[in-house]
Amino acid sequence: MNFAFSEEQEELRRTVRAFLESKSPSAEVRRLMETTEGYDPAVWNQMGAEMGLQGLAIPEEFGGQGFTFVELCIVLEEMGRVLLCGPFFSTVVLAANAILNAGTDAEKKALLPGIASGETKAALAFTEPSGKWDADGITMQASQSGSDWVLNGEKMFVLDGHVADLIVVVARTAGSNGTDGISFFTVAGDAAGLTRTALATMDQTRKQAKLEFANVKATPLGEAGTGWAALSKTLDQAAIALANEGVGGAQFVLDMSVQYAKDRVQFGRPIGSFQAIKHKCADMLLEVESGKSAAYYAAWAAAEDNDEVPVVAALAKAYVSDAYFHCTAENIQIHGGIGFTWEHDAHLYFKRAKSSEIFLGDATYHRELLAQRIGI
Repeated sequence: MNFAFSEEQEELRRTVRAFLESKSPSAEVRRLMETTEGYDPAVWNQMGAEMGLQGLAIPEEFGGQGFTFVELCIVLEEMGRVLLCGPFFSTVVLAANAILNAGTDAEKKALLPGIASGETKAALAFTEPSGKWDADGITMQASQSGSDWVLNGEKMFVLDGHVADLIVVVARTAGSNGTDGISFFTVAGDAAGLTRTALATMDQTRKQAKLEFANVKATPLGEAGTGWAALSKTLDQAAIALANEGVGGAQFVLDMSVQYAKDRVQFGRPIGSFQAIKHKCADMLLEVESGKSAAYYAAWAAAEDNDEVPVVAALAKAYVSDAYFHCTAENIQIHGGIGFTWEHDAHLYFKRAKSSEIFLGDATYHRELLAQRIGI
């Protein structure tokens, strides 16, 4: 693989970075954190209508621009750099990929153009109160009532589930267990019998919700009972996307640390001249660059639909989870007393790193998954 990005990809990065720096400065992130919705509709519409970011990696035949997973991950890296508040990850990475992986061509043509244009905000509801990320964690029952399917149960930790117009729900058919019987369904955000409750979370820059289903009518997505392969692929793609988002945040806090080490003077000299600070920054640099190597390779594998995806997805998620969290913790230490204050942005990245570490499974979970997938 060539780890160098093309000139077109670098131009995409420059364009997206300039846009996000103007639309998602620290003050705006803090403002949106305090809102229930957690995003600015005007910026969301601009991202779709003018920038085309929501449809970047959706095939042209389904209303998108037809770029690859690599370009999507470049955008996510830049979003992680500024802690963008918005339903992009839930809509584009989780829901859109679930539809691409599980749906028929007719279903994709019906559902994806709205996502690509930015008109539809979507969410993927698969995690339940158990907090498990595997097939055994899916217990919600989907049952047939005449010609209709109905859902009963509860989904937890649904990214942007409280503002989504379309919800892709993972449930299982009656009497199934394990990876058998896993099915995808679509439900309108305002469906009768659906109760949505925003959750209070540590990372206020990324909103989550609890969804309660009481005889909610649902439309099957793909063939009922055969969805495990599509869900597994979707979660691997999401893990890769989250790793790339994480290296964007990790690079930003590294830059923040280095700049402060140059500016802060103690005992008549910049603190960056002290060996302890040098070692911290050097260790952070090593972790960030290694994380980029893992995340970029995984993005390439996903773009090529390579057989290595299950392995490199677990590897990238495990490594970047640890690296990002460590870098944000060291960033606070390097900043000293000011790093612990609410007014400084260090804690925003620390909280995002912690929530990203846990989301989709922590590093220990993915190392175990990696061991299983390579046969150890």
